[in-house]
Amino acid sequence: MAVKIRLRRMGKKKAPFYRIVVADSRSPRDGRCIEEIGTYDPNQEPAAVRVDEELAKKWLANGAQPTETVNRLFKNAGLVK
Repeated sequence: MAVKIRLRRMGKKKAPFYRIVVADSRSPRDGRCIEEIGTYDPNQEPAAVRVDEELAKKWLANGAQPTETVNRLFKNAGLVK
């Protein structure tokens, strides 16, 4: 089982809001997740990112692979190099 850290889309049409979740790579984008570790709101200026650092580090240490977008958010937050 491959575990990914990725975005789950929430919110209204044309006003997306995302939750950063840990999910099985085979589950659908907005489907079942293992754990929710943060949020990302691109509608605010600047974009609002809230991440539970302890949980994120725990999942990264356990081998969860972040998607490209989540990796960029983590880099901006200073979680990964």
